[in-house]
Amino acid sequence: MLTTRFVTGSPNWLDVGTSDMDGAQSFYGGLFGWQFQSAGPEAGGYGFFQLDGRAVAGGMQTTAEQGPPAWTVYFQSADAQATAKAAEGARGRVLMQPTDVMGQGHMAMLADQAGVPFGIWQPGAMKGLEVAGEPGSLCWVELHTRDVAAAAAFYHRVLGLETSATSFPGGAYTSLTPREGGEDTAFGGIVPLGDDPAEAEAGAYWLPYFEVADTDAAVARTQQLGGAVRVPAADIPGIGRVAHLTDPYGARFAVIRSAGAQT
Repeated sequence: MLTTRFVTGSPNWLDVGTSDMDGAQSFYGGLFGWQFQSAGPEAGGYGFFQLDGRAVAGGMQTTAEQGPPAWTVYFQSADAQATAKAAEGARGRVLMQPTDVMGQGHMAMLADQAGVPFGIWQPGAMKGLEVAGEPGSLCWVELHTRDVAAAAAFYHRVLGLETSATSFPGGAYTSLTPREGGEDTAFGGIVPLGDDPAEAEAGAYWLPYFEVADTDAAVARTQQLGGAVRVPAADIPGIGRVAHLTDPYGARFAVIRSAGAQT
């Protein structure tokens, strides 16, 4: 599972772009207990969601021209400029050139070979998420895409990510690990989009998973707060109980009570 011991290629940040920042603060505060702190007027409305004073995500209000509300996953890079060039060389695109973010680090926005947006964070003063793997925080990321092999090749070339397959009745799951780690450092996976009819219609995307103490309670609370269920809660043997949801504005995410999780 994901931790804050970040290495090159591991997810080290995520943020939500939303059509209603006040509403998003209310929703995620009610669901996960997050509190929002503005990064200041110079940040253009960007701010930090915190859990017990520790940063768990970022967020800002976006316009329709910037795309629909969505979560963006960022991966650690030692050199954002070199990573951007590698993405172009692997048939991806640079959506936003690497730029210094107020001395905190360098950020770039890229798209993979299938057009799926993702971010790059080259740490400076700000290393990334301050908590992961605990209830209310990011614990896993998953790429839903039509061509698993092509995606695996792209992220290996650009971020050095390694893949391994775990068989289960009826198929296999492709796990992602950073080059510097082993199988116990897996932080996500790649899923064939066509295997999930409820998700296929929306196209390829990165899906963040948040740990929760009770998946069914999180699903009910999501609905009470105006969100929706995309894939109902279900048990995955040896993994945990999972549900795919959206916030009231359409940003997709998942919740999981991991097997063996302590609360």
